[in-house]
Amino acid sequence: MISFKHPNLFRPNSRPTSPNPPSRPEPAMVTERSSRPLNKLSFSGFKRSSSSISVSSPPPTLLVQDGSYLQALSLKLSEAVSKALVQPTGPVPVSELVGGRRPIPAGRGRALGLLIASHVKTLPICTRPSFSVLLSNLSALLLPLLSSPAFLSSPAPTVQAPNPNATQLHALAAAGFAGELLESFDEMSLGLDNDVRGDGLKAIREGLVSLIGRVVNPLIAGIKSELMPLLESLENPVAITALMPVYARALARYTTALPSQATLATFLISIVWRALVAFANRPQVKASPPATPPPTRFALKLPPSRPSSPPGISVTPSAAADARALHELMVLLPRPPAECDATRVAREAVDEALSDLTALATLLENINNHLFMVGKSREAILEEIEQITADLPTLIALPVLLRSYSGVTFESPSIPPISSIINVSEDEYRKSCLSGFGRAEQCSSIIGHSVLDFLRVRGSLQSLVAQWLANRVDVVDH
Repeated sequence: MISFKHPNLFRPNSRPTSPNPPSRPEPAMVTERSSRPLNKLSFSGFKRSSSSISVSSPPPTLLVQDGSYLQALSLKLSEAVSKALVQPTGPVPVSELVGGRRPIPAGRGRALGLLIASHVKTLPICTRPSFSVLLSNLSALLLPLLSSPAFLSSPAPTVQAPNPNATQLHALAAAGFAGELLESFDEMSLGLDNDVRGDGLKAIREGLVSLIGRVVNPLIAGIKSELMPLLESLENPVAITALMPVYARALARYTTALPSQATLATFLISIVWRALVAFANRPQVKASPPATPPPTRFALKLPPSRPSSPPGISVTPSAAADARALHELMVLLPRPPAECDATRVAREAVDEALSDLTALATLLENINNHLFMVGKSREAILEEIEQITADLPTLIALPVLLRSYSGVTFESPSIPPISSIINVSEDEYRKSCLSGFGRAEQCSSIIGHSVLDFLRVRGSLQSLVAQWLANRVDVVDH
């Protein structure tokens, strides 16, 4: 009992006697030390070698090392960002210089991405300032290029000048750098909406995507502005045949970055749609089959010495042959990659548009073939027409069928254009209802009912086109 009342008995005899302070539990002392700033922790002042204290000491030591590591990594990334835009050395063609500067070499964005990938775990802390500087430098580099008259002096390549000029080359190099860097972002899932790390790089990703669009979109729009009038009239097929390979090489160069694939898909779908409208509404010349097939717009003229074909053989109309030839030219153009998850939907949409062009060519070939209806019942002919047009938009197949199967007999008078049936001008009809696949689908039901009403008044409800249209409109309504 005495020993519990006098704790000094347990102390060494050599230690001086001191007042008996209230005892503190050891965990309280650990808590008090851990509340101090981590960068001020020092283990030199601790004399006691308690096991509990030695176990808790490593974490502050690691934090000191992490801080030094992050600081060094931030400096390393800042240096890499600065070197990424440094002018390359070595000889350069004079035609590639703009203001004495060379374009950014290919591969630098990929090299920077590899450096980022090697330190991906610490990116949320140390890379935002570096990438903000990089985005600002790229924007500053592009501003004088995009505002230069030389950037759009020749918006579309030509047979005589198929390559981009120096200003366009510099802008495309900057866009290519941004595209390479975005590939690294995609591989590491940086800057995405579903990124749980909170790396704060979404604004950087959006800035790089915007930068690519500022370069690529005007160049693709230049090709579109030159190609659309040719597709609308199809009066200069020789020019289309010569320009398509040039445009294919230019588009492949413009759309190397993944974000530009959406712009490429939109462009391809729009030109296919314009070709569908042009072929579907091309006036048809009704005449008996000639002795020799007329040359198509995309084919060389046959020599006059060719012997005449026997009468009665089916003749491929020029519209169908032109549609086939144009399809062969369009498949030369680059398309979004099908193996990439981000572009698979865009590729499917482009492929569906091209398949519509093939289906229209098949329809044009069959309805003008005098042997198409030979030996077939009315139901069999209607079923075959429905199979051919199964994937075609209603407003594309309708004018073709109206010109061929609108009457009960072949002596029935011809049907006016759809624009006349719905009492609008042809330009207004095309702008309002034929501006694209989606708009045509929206208008198909109301226009289909208007055409059926017209055929009812005319007494042609028993015609093939009326039955086909009634089935198609009934599917849309339900």
